[in-house]
Amino acid sequence: MSVPDRRRRVTVPELSARKGGTPIVSLTAYTTPMARQLDAHVDMLLVGDSLGMVLYGMESTLSVTLDMMIAHGAAVTRGASQACVVVDLPFGSYQESPEVAFRAAARVMAETGCAAVKLEGGVEMASTVAFLTKRGIPVLGHIGLTPQSVNTLGGYRARGRGGQESNAIAADAFAIADAGAFAIVIEGTVEPLARQLTNDLAVPTIGIGGSPACDGQILVTEDIVGLFNDFTPKFVKRYADLGEQVSAAARAYADDVRARRFPGPEHVFAARPSGVKPGGSTTE
Repeated sequence: MSVPDRRRRVTVPELSARKGGTPIVSLTAYTTPMARQLDAHVDMLLVGDSLGMVLYGMESTLSVTLDMMIAHGAAVTRGASQACVVVDLPFGSYQESPEVAFRAAARVMAETGCAAVKLEGGVEMASTVAFLTKRGIPVLGHIGLTPQSVNTLGGYRARGRGGQESNAIAADAFAIADAGAFAIVIEGTVEPLARQLTNDLAVPTIGIGGSPACDGQILVTEDIVGLFNDFTPKFVKRYADLGEQVSAAARAYADDVRARRFPGPEHVFAARPSGVKPGGSTTE
């Protein structure tokens, strides 16, 4: 399939209108160079708090700060001219109250230039989502396996296998949609439930370990290109193995340096002949 011919940035209303249409293509980005590489191929770039694990080696997303999200969000926005950029609100920056969430979200949008924020949670966060959206801050919801709640969920396991848990996830989805979220990420949720929610919700669903029936899909870029190998979730498909290529390149470089093959004559600057000024004229 050819790359979409776009000359302007995808907007939140355009993503919301994709319900039941062409699937929304989403990937994560944390840096300007990566955003530039992905921009022409995706509809949405998510600056996820997964950067804590992928870039910083943290054990979970819980230690990610608002300042970190703003720094990386601004970097991605600078690198993307076409994709809609969404930035995660990190743990502790929005759960206290709608007012606290607004201050955090307003700062993120003002300092990064992003189009929307994402937050995790369902029924308990519905009033916050409504508060934000009524004040001009578009919100992408996130339900199912919510990494910021990993301690209360008991780990990174698939959600929705039991009837009670399935009903709770469904209640979360409808609460966030009714509160005004323009779309909802469904993560790590059993396929039949993600499919049913996609059919029943009026807003687009974006799956990550959800269902092929979702209105879009998102994955962590470093997972699909082989740059993050700490663990590989079941729902990841690897499209390249750049990690091995980087290691091979570093090994070849190290071998050349130790054998004094690098740098060669073509990699160093020659001295100018004595008495010659820049531009070629002599001092005589």
